[in-house]
Amino acid sequence: MTTDTQLGPLAVTVRGAGPGLLLAHGAGGGIEANYGPILDGLAAGHTVVGADYPGSGATPRFVGPLSEDELADRLVEAAVANGLETFAVSGFSLGGPIAIRIAARHPERVTALILTATFAKADARLALSARIWSEIYQDRNTLRLAEFLTLVGFSTRALDAIPAGELDAALKAFAESIPDGTPEHTELVGRIDVRGDLAGITVPTLVVVTAQDALVDPTLQRELAGAIPGAQTAEIATGHLPMAERPGAWLGLITEFLDPHE
Repeated sequence: MTTDTQLGPLAVTVRGAGPGLLLAHGAGGGIEANYGPILDGLAAGHTVVGADYPGSGATPRFVGPLSEDELADRLVEAAVANGLETFAVSGFSLGGPIAIRIAARHPERVTALILTATFAKADARLALSARIWSEIYQDRNTLRLAEFLTLVGFSTRALDAIPAGELDAALKAFAESIPDGTPEHTELVGRIDVRGDLAGITVPTLVVVTAQDALVDPTLQRELAGAIPGAQTAEIATGHLPMAERPGAWLGLITEFLDPHE
């Protein structure tokens, strides 16, 4: 289904039954791309709602800067339109600061936050990575971009585990899946800043630190956790993509955290 916005229609995924869980995905991702491997597990105990940002999944591209506040509001509208008056929010990567904006703008609706592989404001490494990411895309060299994103997205252990004969095929498939909203997503990664919202977060919060992350430095993730009152942290031994390296462990951290708060 879709929900109409100033950005155009957002493609919305709705699964399961139970307490509400709203998903906010990362840059260059999508609900299926970022949460697909754990979606059945989440939906087993929750009504899960997620919307693809402009230019990802089945959502048309919006050419121009994306507003983090409008994205936050439109995700909430998608949740409410599908029967969720209150809900936890899970934000992955760029979805983390979007989730934080949701909690800041709609505190009466948010019951908990789960923030994975994420940040409040990009540091120099992440900002440079986002710029390179955008520039390679603008050059239309999607295979080289797939190589770059694989390099910064996976841990060394995960890369070593891919048979040499399979890596090239995986890179080609990855290149074909890169969304056309990449320029807008990466621009938002470099610009978004939710540090001013952190001290005001009062709901239970779990920060899942991807301990071998070469894109969003684990130190940046821990600093985010330290700025949110009462936030819990958990570490998972993956690169930036826990859904690809250890989906079961990631799912377990999310559901185990949410259960007592529901």
